[in-house]
Amino acid sequence: MKETSKPPSKGLYLLPNLFTTSALFAGFYAISGAINEHFEIAVVAIFIAMVLDGLDGRVARMTNTQSEFGAQYDSLADLVSFGVAPAAVAYSWGLSSLGKFGWMVAFVFATCGALRLARFNVQHSTADKRYFQGLASPAAAALVAGYIWLMEDHQLSGTAVNIGLLSVTLVAGLLMVSNIRYHSFKELNFTGKVPFVVAVIVMLVLALIYAAPPLILFIACLGYALSGIALTMSLLRRKRRDKKVDTSE
Repeated sequence: MKETSKPPSKGLYLLPNLFTTSALFAGFYAISGAINEHFEIAVVAIFIAMVLDGLDGRVARMTNTQSEFGAQYDSLADLVSFGVAPAAVAYSWGLSSLGKFGWMVAFVFATCGALRLARFNVQHSTADKRYFQGLASPAAAALVAGYIWLMEDHQLSGTAVNIGLLSVTLVAGLLMVSNIRYHSFKELNFTGKVPFVVAVIVMLVLALIYAAPPLILFIACLGYALSGIALTMSLLRRKRRDKKVDTSE
């Protein structure tokens, strides 16, 4: 009796896609918050989307529920949450007062987010897992959202603040499509044992974030954005040094 092959399953893995949908919802909520001028809620929603986006991939790997559908769905959700949403919030909050330049910078950020995600999807199978090429879109979105949250928290406004937002948004967008290397932290093992001092450091970081969330998160995002420049310069120096050694030998 000839065996008939089973047709491919048309079902979806619920758990990781649930996190992805939640991140997409947070991004959409940020856009609606910007439209209704609830800017603090909008930027918090972007940070929530960032946390959920970091969980969906790890949950999929831990539960062995990775799929091509999940990867593509995650990329589309990221475009909304970390490309369109930050651009919409930034434009509504301050860039709109700068006229065409503000509109152009918001569009550049959203476009750079789309290009960054497309490049990541193409190079995902061949790229070095330890590093990102260009600033990851969640980090770029968090940098823009962190600046807006910090200004909102201190009730700062005016032309100088809006120009600062213009600069942050433009630089964050260009960093996404740059060749600057950033640590991906994918080699970190969250299921294994860690030294006791790590737990203490995590506790202190959480306490600092609780004490001044806008300031600490913006400083952390800015520090990560600058760390890629330092990392890339270090890798280039090491490459030139190794090349000199090979030449001398």
